[in-house]
Amino acid sequence: MKNFTSFADAGDYKALLQQALEIKANPYGYQHIGRNKTVGLIFFNPSLRTRLSSIKAAYNLGAQAWVLNAGADSWTLEMADGAVMNGGTQEHIKDAIAVMSQYCDVLGVRTFPTLTDRDEDYQEVVFNKILQYATVPVISLESATLHPLQSFADLITVAETKQKERVKVVLTWAPHVRALPQCVPNSFADWFSEIDWVDFVITHPEGYELAEQFTKGARIEYDQKKAFEGADYIYAKNWSSYRNYGQILSSDPAWMVSEAHMAYTNSAKFLHCLPVRRNVEVSDAVLDSPNSLIIQEAGNRTISMQTVLHELIK
Repeated sequence: MKNFTSFADAGDYKALLQQALEIKANPYGYQHIGRNKTVGLIFFNPSLRTRLSSIKAAYNLGAQAWVLNAGADSWTLEMADGAVMNGGTQEHIKDAIAVMSQYCDVLGVRTFPTLTDRDEDYQEVVFNKILQYATVPVISLESATLHPLQSFADLITVAETKQKERVKVVLTWAPHVRALPQCVPNSFADWFSEIDWVDFVITHPEGYELAEQFTKGARIEYDQKKAFEGADYIYAKNWSSYRNYGQILSSDPAWMVSEAHMAYTNSAKFLHCLPVRRNVEVSDAVLDSPNSLIIQEAGNRTISMQTVLHELIK
């Protein structure tokens, strides 16, 4: 593993998953790997789970961590190549990332899409600049199109709770008051389409189709009830339109995941990446039910990050 930006970087996912389960069983047993190492974390947008779990993962591994909020803790960064910097930006991304690489052994970076320019977002212009200028391994803490650490944590959660060899996993769109990016659902599809012991279904209203590069191998179902039938896991997430980029095409409250929806499933476990708009995306009754894995799932964010750090540093 050279960098960690998508499912493709996981390599042998079964070996990586086994390593994660071993680390979870013995979280302080690999501190020799991280001793005298430093993990740098740079955030271009807010974070709770990613920030805190990444710091804890570094400490669990015996490493130190620093955190920088780009533009708040640092100079304002210029992204454009060849820019004449006579405006509001004080430092070029080229120099900043090269310097940060001097201060860490692994660099975690969280960027965010514009939701206005699909080509720029899906070409990962900002994140690819960081990959270009970094001289240490880079971990995606979320990018314009993907959130691989979240998806790896989701996989760990399903793997450690599944009660049969093959399971049906459903990713369902849910309503929201804001236009949200496709990063989490893209990434979830990127991972779960490739897991050979998962029957993977995506359900959403028409017009919310995700980019085909991430959904190959998934079954698309526009009837939410039909999609839920026999499901072992339900993963709820809102996203804005990819086709009509960044737009909200529907806010239909009937898509909110409720107890009535879950009754169609095979007593399914419930997943959500958090934060969640309660009683908009998902009802309290589902979120607080015994079948809800949202807190266990959030805890596994530490394990996914610690496993990736282990692989990159070792």
